[in-house]
Amino acid sequence: MLLIIFSALAISGFAQNRGSLRVNQDSRVDRLIRRQKDVYAVSNTLSGFRIQIFMEIGNDAVAHAESMKYSFTKAFPEIPVYLSYEQPYYRLRVGDFRNRVEAEKYLRLIKPKFGLAFVTAEEINPPKKLSPVDVEDLLNDFEEIYDSQE
Repeated sequence: MLLIIFSALAISGFAQNRGSLRVNQDSRVDRLIRRQKDVYAVSNTLSGFRIQIFMEIGNDAVAHAESMKYSFTKAFPEIPVYLSYEQPYYRLRVGDFRNRVEAEKYLRLIKPKFGLAFVTAEEINPPKKLSPVDVEDLLNDFEEIYDSQE
C-alpha cells in the first residue's frame, strides 16, 4: 500500500504542466531600454590623432612628464592630456582629434610653447554622444513610468 502511494505521488510530481508567464509593461520601458543600448553601444575608442609634446627615458622621466603636464594644462586647460609608458619611453600626448587637419590646427597653437610637439596617429576617446537635454529626457521618461506605477 505504501508503495502505491509513493508511486502515485511520484507520477503526479512528473505530470505537472509547465507554467507560463505573461508580462504587461509600458511601451516607454521598451523605449528606455533602446536608449540605454544606444548609450552603451558607443565604442570606447576610435582611430584619430593626438599631439605628442614629450618623450623621455630614464629615472627622472616621470617627474619631468608631470611637470610638463602641469605646464600644458595651465596653458591649455580645455585639451585633455594623456601620460603613457611604452617601454622604455614615457610619452605625453594631448587631445582627441578625429582627423589630421584638426590636429594640425591645434599643433600651430601648441608648437610655440612646446617646440618638440608633433602630430601622431592614435586611438582616441570619442566625444560624448549624449547632450544634457537627452539625459534630461531620459530621466523624465523614467519618472513618468515610476509615477504611473504608484
